[in-house]
Amino acid sequence: MTITAAPSPAIGFATRFLDEIAAIAARLDTAAVERIAHRLARVRTEHGRVFLLGVGGGAGNATHAVCDLRNLAGLEAYSPTDNTATLTAAINDRGWTDAIAEWLERSRLGTRDAVVIFSVGGGSVEPPVSENLVAALRLARATGAYTCGVVGPDGGETARLADDCVKVPVEDRSLRTTHTEIYQAVVWHMLVVHPALRSTTPTWESLRP
Repeated sequence: MTITAAPSPAIGFATRFLDEIAAIAARLDTAAVERIAHRLARVRTEHGRVFLLGVGGGAGNATHAVCDLRNLAGLEAYSPTDNTATLTAAINDRGWTDAIAEWLERSRLGTRDAVVIFSVGGGSVEPPVSENLVAALRLARATGAYTCGVVGPDGGETARLADDCVKVPVEDRSLRTTHTEIYQAVVWHMLVVHPALRSTTPTWESLRP
C-alpha cells in the first residue's frame, strides 16, 4: 500500500504570501519612486542631507537605508533612532511626541535637506499613532525640506503631507505590516541602484568570476 503524505498547510500559506508580494510589485507607484530618486539626486548635488525616520520596523529599515544611501549613493544620511542616548534623553525630558522633530530642529533642517518616512500607517493624530512622525513631517514642511515616504495602503498623514509618497498597495489586511515593511526595503534598494543616484557598485556585484 502506498501512503501519500498530506499537503502541508505551510505550502499554501507561503504561496499566498508570495502571490501577494508579486501583486504588489505589479501595482506599485513606480512614478513616485522615480520622482523620489531624482529629487534625492538634487539633494546630493546641493550638498543637502537625508534624514530617515521610522519607529519599530520602520526604524530598523531606516538604519539599513542610511547605510546604503551613504555607501552606494554618496548621500549624507542619518536616522535619529540610531542614537539611543540622544533620543531617549529627549523623550525622558520632553516626551515622545516631539522627540524626533526636536532632533531635526537641532540638526538645523533646511531647504536643501530631505526627510524620508518609513511607516505602516503613515502617522495619525486621531487616533494617536506615530504622532512623533507627524510632528517631524510638519516641521520638515515648515522648514522647506523635501519630504517623502513609503507607507501602507491607507497612507496616513504622510500621504497627505509629503511631497511624494509611495503607498504600498497591500490588499490582504492581515499582511499589511509585513508587506509594507518588505516594500520599504524594496523601494530604498531601488533608489540606491537607480541610475540617478547610484555612485558605486556593491562589493559582490563588482567581483569578477
